[in-house]
Amino acid sequence: MTLPTDRPPTPPPAGRRTSVPRLLSWLAAGLAVVLGLMLAGTTPYAAAADNPYQRGPDPTPASVAATRGPFATTQATVPAGNGFNGGFVYYPTDTSLGTWGAVAIVPGYSALFANEEAWMGPWLASFGFVVLGIETNSRTDGADARATQLLAALDYLTRTSPVRNRVDPNRLSVMGHSAGGAGTLLAALRRPSLKTAVGLAPGTPGNNLNMSTTQVPTLLLSGQNDGTVTPSYVQGIYNSLPAGVEHAWAELAGNDHLSFTRSNPTEMRLLIPWLKIFLDNDIRYTQFLCPLADSTGVSRYSSTCPLVPPGGPTTPPTTTPPPTTPPPTTPPPTTPPPTTTPPPTTPPAGTACTATYRTVGSWSGGFQGEVTVTAGSAAVNGWTTRWQLASGQGISQVWNGTLSTSGTTATVRNADYNGTLAPGTSTTFGFLGTGTPTSPSPTCTSP
Repeated sequence: MTLPTDRPPTPPPAGRRTSVPRLLSWLAAGLAVVLGLMLAGTTPYAAAADNPYQRGPDPTPASVAATRGPFATTQATVPAGNGFNGGFVYYPTDTSLGTWGAVAIVPGYSALFANEEAWMGPWLASFGFVVLGIETNSRTDGADARATQLLAALDYLTRTSPVRNRVDPNRLSVMGHSAGGAGTLLAALRRPSLKTAVGLAPGTPGNNLNMSTTQVPTLLLSGQNDGTVTPSYVQGIYNSLPAGVEHAWAELAGNDHLSFTRSNPTEMRLLIPWLKIFLDNDIRYTQFLCPLADSTGVSRYSSTCPLVPPGGPTTPPTTTPPPTTPPPTTPPPTTPPPTTTPPPTTPPAGTACTATYRTVGSWSGGFQGEVTVTAGSAAVNGWTTRWQLASGQGISQVWNGTLSTSGTTATVRNADYNGTLAPGTSTTFGFLGTGTPTSPSPTCTSP
């Protein structure tokens, strides 16, 4: 609609002379109207040309830590049926940017989403996600049933829900707490097309969760003081995640098992970048997790940096790679590329541990490497890897390990949280190198 004040004055009747200044003023007014209409059709949060899923302004440490994102939201009640016992859906009100990635959330054993996780709904939606929090058919449903209901909830969300036109059916994820966290990981095993899975203190000892066949990028969040799902139990789940699938584990300092059922800013500061990366292919957010930019409230952290979404963009929206985590030139495949010595599932008898190297990515003057350490037939309590640096090579940064160098020998020892490995299990550490990448053959000893 054109407002009266935006219209140029009515031209004078034919035959009346129009002064040049008045004519120029009409032209200026008309140009202002055109520009105004053009600008009115734009949004400050338009998607990037090379990533149609990118949403929102460039992130900052303050914006990631904020309790609300840039998008206005609303919510609606979901009735029972469709394979689960109803719940609540939260979503951005903006319809100008196309569809949104979605996450389905399930509570833990005997719990209600409305009582324990509802605080997450508007928080996540305001950062550009559709969030469906579900109630379970029975509050005593186990992990298997919760996995089934999570997947049913995603099917409902994308096929028959009133907000189905707002959801991208190809960008879906699952999340859950405790038994719901175990259900989340099982759902990822059942539906490899999911973009990511997030386990909050996932499962309880006895579930024997083994994620060695998952194809879904996975984030584990746990509590340092959790006596139900202990740090060692979560470590076992993390160690079972395959090296070729991006994953991370953050232990929150001082948190117990129920910390995830209350408003938790530390949790969200980690969760929002993770969902942005893997639901929106938005690698503007890798700077917050690779390496961990803010360790406040985090007692341990492990990740398979660079955390590149499968099939997503491989370079950040800058002309040069960030100094902390340069981007790889190619995305990591869903399975580790072949090396001269593939990592054995079980190292040779009598070997305390083995170490295998791969180049994750390279750029002019530098590269990113990753080493997988695998325990032998007996448990490992502490490990040390060594390899020779080629001429012109150096190491500027290491995560998930402690570096020392002597001449051309690089030595990386375990961090305080990943030194204990069960027989046949693995952990990884990464580093940024200068120079040209080669294919070293690292050794591994224990302790």
